[in-house]
Amino acid sequence: MTAPIQPARIADLVIYNGKIATQDDKRSFETALAIAKGEIVASGNDHDMMQWANESTCRIDLKGRTVVPGLNDSHLHVIRGGLNFNLELRWDGVPSLRDALEMLRAQVARTPAPQWVRVIGGWNEFQFAEKRGPTLEEINAIAPDTPVFILHLYDSALLNAAALRAVGYGRDTPNPPGGEIQRDRRGNPTGMLIARPNAGLLYATLAKGPKLPFDDQLNSSRQFMRELNRLGVTSAIDAGGGYQSYPDDYAVIMELAKRNELTVRIAYNLFTQNAKKEIEDFAKWAKLTRPGDGDDFLKMNGAGEMLVFSGADFEDFLEPRPDLPGAMESELEAVVRLLVQNRWPFRLHATYDESIERFLNVFERVNQGTPFDGLRWFFDHCETISARNIDRIAALGGGIAVQHRMAYQGEYFIARYGAEAVAHTPPVRQMLAAGLPVGAGTDATRVASFNPFVSLYWLVSGRTVGGTPMYAAQDRLDRMEALRRYTVGSAWFSNDETKKGALVPGQLADFAVLSDDYFTIGEDDIKHLTSVLTVVNGRVVYAADEFEAFSPPALPVSPTWSPVAEYGGYARYRPAAAPQQSCNDACANLCGVHRHAHAWAWRSNVPASDANTFWGTLGCSCFAF
Repeated sequence: MTAPIQPARIADLVIYNGKIATQDDKRSFETALAIAKGEIVASGNDHDMMQWANESTCRIDLKGRTVVPGLNDSHLHVIRGGLNFNLELRWDGVPSLRDALEMLRAQVARTPAPQWVRVIGGWNEFQFAEKRGPTLEEINAIAPDTPVFILHLYDSALLNAAALRAVGYGRDTPNPPGGEIQRDRRGNPTGMLIARPNAGLLYATLAKGPKLPFDDQLNSSRQFMRELNRLGVTSAIDAGGGYQSYPDDYAVIMELAKRNELTVRIAYNLFTQNAKKEIEDFAKWAKLTRPGDGDDFLKMNGAGEMLVFSGADFEDFLEPRPDLPGAMESELEAVVRLLVQNRWPFRLHATYDESIERFLNVFERVNQGTPFDGLRWFFDHCETISARNIDRIAALGGGIAVQHRMAYQGEYFIARYGAEAVAHTPPVRQMLAAGLPVGAGTDATRVASFNPFVSLYWLVSGRTVGGTPMYAAQDRLDRMEALRRYTVGSAWFSNDETKKGALVPGQLADFAVLSDDYFTIGEDDIKHLTSVLTVVNGRVVYAADEFEAFSPPALPVSPTWSPVAEYGGYARYRPAAAPQQSCNDACANLCGVHRHAHAWAWRSNVPASDANTFWGTLGCSCFAF
C-alpha cells in the first residue's frame, strides 16, 4: 500500500531495498517500510518511504533480503520454557548422536554439584546420522556422579544412576498411575521412565531437580526470548503447562514486563494444576484476573490448554490411543460453562478424533444453555480430526492451532497406524477449506523444538525431521500459505488480527529479516533459516551478519556454567551431509528379529543389568549400531 507523500509524523525507522512479504490480503511484496512509535505507518517503494524520513530517522538498507512479519507461535510453552532455559542442554537440531554425547560429556564436566544436566525434549533419534538415541550405558559412562535427565518427547526419559539416587527411585518405589519405572529382572530401576499413557511421571520426576534462583530465572527468560528472536519469533501464545501455577510461576515474566525487557509479545493461557479440583482453579482465577488484562507485550488470554485432567489424550504414538474416563463429560461441562459465563476464551488439548467427538458433544450442550455467542475458543493439535468434526468446530465459531509434532513422531505414527493414516494427520488443508481459523506453532519446548522454521519445513515439505515423507503434494501448504499460518493465522488466537500478522499501516512494527529467501530456497534449507535482523515494536532486538552493528548489547548468561553459555539453543550448524531417510523406527539397519521396529525394543522390559541376558533376550542388533 503506497503511503501519502505528506506524512502525519516522521518515521523513527525506514527499512528499504528489500523483498518484504507484507501478508496483506493480496499477498503483496513491497521494498520498504516506514515505522514510527512502534507501528508501521506506511509500506511501499523506496522512494515513497523515504518521504517519511528526516535527518533523525534510522535508515537500514536490507540489501535485497527477504522480510516477513514477526513469526507468532500459537502454541508455545514460552513462560515455563524461559524459567528453565539456562538449565537445559538443547539437542534441538544437533545432527549426530556423537555430537550430542560430546555436548553431554562437556556439560557434565562444567556442571557443579548438586545441579543436574538436563536434555529436555526438542529432539529425537530420527535427526541423528546414527538413527538411534543414547543408551543408559553411554550416559552412565559419561556421568557416573552427576545426575543426568534426558527427556524423549513426552513418551519416556532416561536417568543415569546418579539421577536415580537424586530422585530416590529404588526397588521399592511403586509405579505411579499412568507411568512405569522400568526395572531389571531383580526389580531395580534401569533408569528408563515410560509414560503409559500420560507424562505425569516425567513431569513429576523433572520437578525434583534444582531450580534456578529468581535473578537467574530472569536471565534465563531473556536468553530464551533472544533465541526466539534469532529465529524470527516476535510473538507467542503461551499454553501454560504442568507445574506452571498461576500466579506464583508468572512472577518472573511479570517482572520482565514491568522492566520493559520483553522482546517477545506473550498472550498467556491459564492451565489447571489440580486434578478433580479444576473448577476451583478457574473460579479462583476468575476473581484474580480476566482476559485482556495487560498490554500488547504481556496479556492474559484465557483458559487452557488443560481444562480438566480427565480430558487429556496425550500424543504418545508409541502407546495405544488412551480412552478418556466416563467422568470427563461432566467435569468438562462444569468448567466450560463457568468459562463461558465469565466470557473467558479457552483452548483445549485434543489429539484424537475420538476425544474431539466427545469434547464437541459437551461444547454443543453448553452452547444450548449458555451460548458461546462469538466467544473465541479453539482446539490444539487435532492430528486425527475428521471432516465431520471440523464442520462442527466451524459451526461453533472455533479454530484449530496446529503444531509440528508429527515432524517428530511421524515414524511412530506410521508404525502404529500405517502410511495411509498418516497422510492426513493433521488435515490442515481441510481445516482451511472449511473456513476455520488455523494458526501454526510448535508445542515446544519438550514435545518438539521451538524452531519455527522446522515447523514451516514440515508444513511445506510434508516430511519428518528424519526425512520420512508423510503427505502428498495436494495435502501440503505452499510457502505463502504456510507463512500465513504463522503470521495472520496465529494472530486470531489471541484476538490480535487487527494488530499483528501483516506489515501494513496501523499494525505493530514486528518483523524479521531472513538469512536467505524463504520463498525460493530448497525445501530442506527452510529448516536452517534464521533471522539476521529482528525488530519488535520498532526496536531492534536481535541482529547478526551485516546488521550486527544494530544489535543490542549482549546479555551475559547466568549462571556461568549454563549450557546456554556454550551452546546457545537450537544447533547453530548444519549436518555435514544430508541425513539418511529414517525408517519407521528411526534406524538405518534391519535386524532379524524386530525388522525396523527398534523403538518397541528400546522400551521393552529387558534385564539390562546382565549384558549376556540382555542381548539374549533381545536376540537382535537393536542396540548395536
